[in-house]
This record gives sequence, structure tokens and C-alpha cells, in this order.
Amino acid sequence: MADETKEPWLNYLALTTVILAVCATLATFKGGGFSTRSLLSQTMASDQWAYYQAKGVKLNLYQVNKEILEVEAVGATGERAAALHGKAEDFGKKVAKYEQDQKEIKAKADALEEAKVEAQKHSWAFGLAVIFLQISILLSSIAALLKKKPVWWLGLAVGLVGIFYFLDGFLLFLKG
Repeated sequence: MADETKEPWLNYLALTTVILAVCATLATFKGGGFSTRSLLSQTMASDQWAYYQAKGVKLNLYQVNKEILEVEAVGATGERAAALHGKAEDFGKKVAKYEQDQKEIKAKADALEEAKVEAQKHSWAFGLAVIFLQISILLSSIAALLKKKPVWWLGLAVGLVGIFYFLDGFLLFLKG
């Protein structure tokens, strides 16, 4: 058994298996990172939308009070009319402020939702990479055990698909 010579292609099989395993490990970590980023972005976007709604409630209260004061001012005279108009004007300023706040909050929430979608695209590509790379590693292991070169070639082909998705995880050249 010790006299049995090792076939040279088995060295290449071992080397390619290590490379595929390293890529699979990196794809797992990067995919997990993008998955976490996606969840965080979604949570932060939800927080922004809740804040948007809170500003909307206050905005509505000021609008209603402003309209009530304007209606009361129509029937009032003198100092009372001036005071009502002044207070209605103050509420009008608050309404404008809350409307501006809502625009800014909406922009933040939309940006966070876009970041979530982008992170999901990266995570998806890395997830596919891990699947193909692990199948490739499995085929390479079977090829080594059985000493069947065609199985290794099949593993390399599957591995190339995995590396393709691994690179896509970084670059997103597949616009899916």
C-alpha cells in the first residue's frame, strides 16, 4: 500500500478544494454581513416611518387647531380677532415645520429601504455562491475518495458557477 504512487492530479484537486473552501467561507461571512445590514436597514426604516407618522399626528392637530382659530377669528372683532389670527399664524408656522420634518424623515426612510434592497441583492448572490461552492467541495471530496477525475472536473464546473456568484456578491453585475 505504501508503494502506491499518488496521481499528480490529486495535488491539483486538493489545491482547488482549498480555494473553493476559502471562497465558500468568505461568501458565508459576507452574505451574513449583508443579511444583517438588510435587517438593520429595515428596522431603521420602520423607525423612521413611525417617526413620520408621529409627526403627521402632530401636524394634523396643528392644522385642525389653526382652522378652528381661523373660523373663530371670522366672527371676532378687535383685539380678540387679532389674537386669534396671531395664534392661527403661529399654528400655521408649526404646520409648515412639521411638513418639512416629514419630507426629511421620508427621505431618510426611503434611503434606508433602498439600502435594505441593495444589501438583500448582495446577500442573495453570496447565498447562491455558498450553495454552489459547497456542492463543488462535496464533488471534489468524492473525486478524491474514488479517484475519479471526471467527478473532479464536474466539481470544478460547479465551483466556477459558485465563484461567479461569489464575485457577483461583491460587484452585482447580474442586475436581478
